[in-house]
Amino acid sequence: MAFDIYDDYEQGERVQQWLRKNGVSIAVGVALGLVLIFGWQQWKSHRAGHEQAAASEYSALQLAVQQSRQTEIDLRTETLMKDYSDTAWSVFAAGERAQRNVTAGQVDKASGDLEWARAHAKDETLKTLVELRVAKLRYAQGKPQDAIAVLDGMKGKAFAALSQELRGDALVKLGRPDDARKAYQAAIAAMGDSAPQRGVVQTKLDDLAVAGKQGA
Repeated sequence: MAFDIYDDYEQGERVQQWLRKNGVSIAVGVALGLVLIFGWQQWKSHRAGHEQAAASEYSALQLAVQQSRQTEIDLRTETLMKDYSDTAWSVFAAGERAQRNVTAGQVDKASGDLEWARAHAKDETLKTLVELRVAKLRYAQGKPQDAIAVLDGMKGKAFAALSQELRGDALVKLGRPDDARKAYQAAIAAMGDSAPQRGVVQTKLDDLAVAGKQGA
Protein backbone atom coordinates (compact mmCIF):
# COMPACT_ATOMS: atom_id res chain seq x y z
CA MET A 1 0.00 0.00 0.00
CA ALA A 2 1.05 3.61 -0.37
CA PHE A 3 1.45 4.02 3.40
CA ASP A 4 1.76 1.85 6.46
CA ILE A 5 -1.32 1.13 8.52
CA TYR A 6 -0.65 0.61 12.22
CA ASP A 7 -3.04 -0.92 14.66
CA ASP A 8 -3.66 0.83 17.99
CA TYR A 9 -0.89 -1.10 19.74
CA GLU A 10 1.72 -0.27 17.08
CA GLN A 11 0.74 3.38 17.08
CA GLY A 12 0.99 3.50 20.86
CA GLU A 13 4.44 1.94 20.79
CA ARG A 14 5.69 4.40 18.24
CA VAL A 15 4.35 7.34 20.29
CA GLN A 16 6.08 5.98 23.41
CA GLN A 17 9.35 5.58 21.54
CA TRP A 18 9.13 9.10 20.19
CA LEU A 19 8.40 10.53 23.63
CA ARG A 20 11.28 8.62 25.21
CA LYS A 21 13.55 10.04 22.54
CA ASN A 22 12.25 13.62 22.58
CA GLY A 23 10.46 13.97 25.89
CA VAL A 24 13.22 15.81 27.69
CA SER A 25 13.56 18.46 25.02
CA ILE A 26 9.78 18.90 24.94
CA ALA A 27 9.63 19.31 28.70
CA VAL A 28 12.46 21.84 28.63
CA GLY A 29 10.77 23.75 25.82
CA VAL A 30 7.46 23.85 27.65
CA ALA A 31 9.14 24.94 30.89
CA LEU A 32 11.13 27.63 29.09
CA GLY A 33 7.99 28.86 27.39
CA LEU A 34 6.19 29.11 30.71
CA VAL A 35 9.12 30.98 32.25
CA LEU A 36 9.20 33.44 29.36
CA ILE A 37 5.46 34.01 29.52
CA PHE A 38 5.57 34.49 33.29
CA GLY A 39 8.61 36.76 33.02
CA TRP A 40 6.96 38.86 30.33
CA GLN A 41 3.82 39.25 32.41
CA GLN A 42 5.89 40.19 35.44
CA TRP A 43 7.87 42.73 33.42
CA LYS A 44 4.71 44.31 32.02
CA SER A 45 3.23 44.50 35.50
CA HIS A 46 6.40 46.07 36.89
CA ARG A 47 6.59 48.53 33.98
CA ALA A 48 2.97 49.58 34.40
CA GLY A 49 3.51 50.13 38.12
CA HIS A 50 6.69 52.09 37.46
CA GLU A 51 4.94 54.37 34.97
CA GLN A 52 2.02 54.88 37.33
CA ALA A 53 4.35 55.81 40.18
CA ALA A 54 6.17 58.29 37.92
CA ALA A 55 2.87 59.83 36.84
CA SER A 56 1.81 60.20 40.49
CA GLU A 57 5.14 61.84 41.36
CA TYR A 58 4.76 64.25 38.45
CA SER A 59 1.19 65.08 39.50
CA ALA A 60 2.45 65.87 43.00
CA LEU A 61 5.17 68.04 41.45
CA GLN A 62 2.56 70.05 39.55
CA LEU A 63 0.61 70.63 42.74
CA ALA A 64 3.77 71.80 44.51
CA VAL A 65 4.46 74.22 41.63
CA GLN A 66 0.94 75.62 41.84
CA GLN A 67 1.39 76.20 45.57
CA SER A 68 4.97 77.55 45.18
CA ARG A 69 6.47 75.02 47.59
CA GLN A 70 10.04 75.38 46.35
CA THR A 71 11.69 72.75 48.57
CA GLU A 72 9.15 70.13 47.51
CA ILE A 73 9.47 71.20 43.87
CA ASP A 74 13.21 70.61 43.97
CA LEU A 75 12.86 67.29 45.78
CA ARG A 76 10.21 65.86 43.47
CA THR A 77 12.04 67.03 40.36
CA GLU A 78 15.21 65.30 41.57
CA THR A 79 13.23 62.14 42.38
CA LEU A 80 11.74 62.01 38.91
CA MET A 81 15.10 62.56 37.24
CA LYS A 82 16.87 60.01 39.46
CA ASP A 83 14.33 57.22 40.01
CA TYR A 84 12.19 57.56 36.89
CA SER A 85 14.71 58.70 34.29
CA ASP A 86 13.39 56.09 31.84
CA THR A 87 9.95 57.71 31.68
CA ALA A 88 8.61 60.73 29.82
CA TRP A 89 7.57 62.25 33.16
CA SER A 90 11.21 62.84 34.07
CA VAL A 91 11.75 64.65 30.77
CA PHE A 92 8.75 66.88 31.47
CA ALA A 93 10.12 67.63 34.94
CA ALA A 94 13.57 68.52 33.60
CA GLY A 95 12.08 70.74 30.90
CA GLU A 96 9.95 72.60 33.41
CA ARG A 97 12.91 73.12 35.72
CA ALA A 98 14.78 74.53 32.73
CA GLN A 99 11.97 77.03 32.20
CA ARG A 100 12.09 78.07 35.85
CA ASN A 101 15.85 78.52 35.59
CA VAL A 102 15.47 80.69 32.49
CA THR A 103 12.96 82.85 34.35
CA ALA A 104 15.44 83.14 37.22
CA GLY A 105 18.20 84.15 34.83
CA GLN A 106 20.16 80.94 35.41
CA VAL A 107 20.71 80.13 31.76
CA ASP A 108 23.58 77.70 32.29
CA LYS A 109 21.47 75.58 34.64
CA ALA A 110 18.60 75.70 32.17
CA SER A 111 20.93 74.51 29.43
CA GLY A 112 22.03 71.58 31.58
CA ASP A 113 18.42 70.61 32.30
CA LEU A 114 17.52 70.66 28.62
CA GLU A 115 20.56 68.63 27.63
CA TRP A 116 19.57 66.05 30.26
CA ALA A 117 16.03 65.97 28.88
CA ARG A 118 17.40 65.69 25.35
CA ALA A 119 19.51 62.65 26.30
CA HIS A 120 16.66 60.88 28.12
CA ALA A 121 13.74 61.55 25.76
CA LYS A 122 12.89 58.29 23.99
CA ASP A 123 9.73 59.28 22.15
CA GLU A 124 10.66 60.96 18.86
CA THR A 125 8.08 63.74 19.13
CA LEU A 126 9.09 64.54 22.69
CA LYS A 127 12.77 64.50 21.75
CA THR A 128 12.08 66.90 18.87
CA LEU A 129 10.25 69.25 21.23
CA VAL A 130 13.18 69.23 23.67
CA GLU A 131 15.64 69.87 20.84
CA LEU A 132 13.54 72.81 19.66
CA ARG A 133 13.71 74.26 23.17
CA VAL A 134 17.48 73.76 23.20
CA ALA A 135 17.70 75.67 19.91
CA LYS A 136 15.53 78.48 21.31
CA LEU A 137 17.78 78.75 24.34
CA ARG A 138 20.89 78.92 22.14
CA TYR A 139 19.26 81.72 20.16
CA ALA A 140 18.31 83.55 23.36
CA GLN A 141 21.94 83.25 24.48
CA GLY A 142 23.00 85.16 21.37
CA LYS A 143 24.27 82.04 19.61
CA PRO A 144 22.26 81.90 16.36
CA GLN A 145 24.76 79.60 14.62
CA ASP A 146 24.52 77.11 17.50
CA ALA A 147 20.73 77.32 17.29
CA ILE A 148 20.84 76.42 13.59
CA ALA A 149 23.21 73.54 14.33
CA VAL A 150 20.68 72.10 16.78
CA LEU A 151 17.87 72.54 14.26
CA ASP A 152 19.95 70.83 11.58
CA GLY A 153 20.40 67.83 13.87
CA MET A 154 16.70 67.37 14.56
CA LYS A 155 15.44 64.11 13.07
CA GLY A 156 11.77 64.42 13.97
CA LYS A 157 9.37 66.15 11.60
CA ALA A 158 7.08 67.50 14.31
CA PHE A 159 6.95 71.24 15.02
CA ALA A 160 8.15 72.06 11.50
CA ALA A 161 6.56 75.51 11.50
CA LEU A 162 8.16 76.49 14.81
CA SER A 163 11.57 75.17 13.83
CA GLN A 164 11.51 76.99 10.48
CA GLU A 165 10.45 80.24 12.12
CA LEU A 166 13.31 79.95 14.61
CA ARG A 167 15.69 79.13 11.76
CA GLY A 168 14.54 82.30 10.01
CA ASP A 169 15.13 84.37 13.15
CA ALA A 170 18.64 82.95 13.53
CA LEU A 171 19.45 83.58 9.88
CA VAL A 172 18.33 87.19 10.22
CA LYS A 173 20.74 87.57 13.14
CA LEU A 174 23.50 86.12 10.98
CA GLY A 175 22.79 88.64 8.22
CA ARG A 176 21.45 86.11 5.73
CA PRO A 177 18.10 87.61 4.65
CA ASP A 178 17.63 85.46 1.55
CA ASP A 179 17.98 82.25 3.53
CA ALA A 180 15.81 83.69 6.30
CA ARG A 181 13.09 84.46 3.76
CA LYS A 182 13.08 80.85 2.60
CA ALA A 183 12.82 79.65 6.20
CA TYR A 184 9.88 81.94 6.96
CA GLN A 185 8.13 80.83 3.77
CA ALA A 186 8.64 77.20 4.80
CA ALA A 187 7.22 78.00 8.24
CA ILE A 188 4.08 79.52 6.72
CA ALA A 189 3.71 76.57 4.34
CA ALA A 190 3.79 74.19 7.33
CA MET A 191 1.05 76.11 9.17
CA GLY A 192 -2.67 75.86 8.83
CA ASP A 193 -4.53 78.86 7.43
CA SER A 194 -5.93 79.69 10.87
CA ALA A 195 -2.68 79.21 12.81
CA PRO A 196 -2.29 82.07 15.35
CA GLN A 197 1.42 82.41 14.57
CA ARG A 198 0.85 82.77 10.85
CA GLY A 199 0.41 86.54 11.02
CA VAL A 200 3.57 86.94 13.12
CA VAL A 201 5.70 85.04 10.63
CA GLN A 202 4.13 86.91 7.71
CA THR A 203 5.09 90.18 9.42
CA LYS A 204 8.69 88.98 9.75
CA LEU A 205 8.65 88.07 6.08
CA ASP A 206 7.24 91.47 5.11
CA ASP A 207 9.88 93.21 7.23
CA LEU A 208 12.58 91.41 5.27
CA ALA A 209 11.06 92.66 2.02
CA VAL A 210 10.99 96.24 3.30
CA ALA A 211 14.57 96.00 4.54
CA GLY A 212 15.60 94.60 1.17
CA LYS A 213 14.06 97.56 -0.68
CA GLN A 214 15.66 100.05 1.65
CA GLY A 215 19.04 98.44 1.18
CA ALA A 216 18.72 98.34 -2.60
